Amino acid sequence: MKFGIISKVVRWAAALFFGSTILAVVAYRFLPVYVTPLMVIRCVQQVGEDKSITLHHSWKSLDEISCHLPVAVMASEDQRFLIHHGFDFGAIQKAARNNARVAGRKLGASTISQQTAKNVFLWPGRSWTRKGFEVYFTALIEMLWSKQRIMEVYLNSIEMGDGIYGAEAVAKYHFGKTASELTRSECALVAATLPNPRKFDSSNPSAYMRARRGSIEYQMKFIPSFPREGEDYDPNTTSGGVYHRRR
Repeated sequence: MKFGIISKVVRWAAALFFGSTILAVVAYRFLPVYVTPLMVIRCVQQVGEDKSITLHHSWKSLDEISCHLPVAVMASEDQRFLIHHGFDFGAIQKAARNNARVAGRKLGASTISQQTAKNVFLWPGRSWTRKGFEVYFTALIEMLWSKQRIMEVYLNSIEMGDGIYGAEAVAKYHFGKTASELTRSECALVAATLPNPRKFDSSNPSAYMRARRGSIEYQMKFIPSFPREGEDYDPNTTSGGVYHRRR
């Protein structure tokens, strides 16, 4: 009798979890993401450190963001974004080999899809539980969202500075302009901060940051402009991380 009750509770809990998470992912396919768990966590941290709450974030559609920014973040973070289905297994294997061989700073292999899933639905951390949820949500958004929608949510939700989230906020507070006005070089500089946007400042770049910007600008030469919603794309002609539009 007791086992039957436990089994029933587990089934209902599972149904509630899958139902609510799928509903949330479907909703965010269409609705702007105005707040994320990380934004809330950072605000709590600011209060705990006796700082004033700083949160700059304005949602913009992909069409209102510089066409150079999607290319810059792909060049910096995930050059196979338009090809893979959420996970870059080649990068994962490379990172695993490197991390087993080299002590100290670990090489990451998170794709833009994984980072989007983490930013919107989860909390920061490296536990196996969180990684498991990340895999689940990444698979969901890859199934239910287009690549354009994933990129749009990513560029609006990613942390780009201390209290700064998304393309519009970083454009306003670091460059004094709108997200649509960001230049190719400025987009590369923003992308250069993404490994640690609270340490690296795109408004006052160090020599290291300027060098990293140059490297990203070079990689951007091999990636064509990001396809807008409804545009056709042929991944079968892609090799070496270079994308070609279907003619």
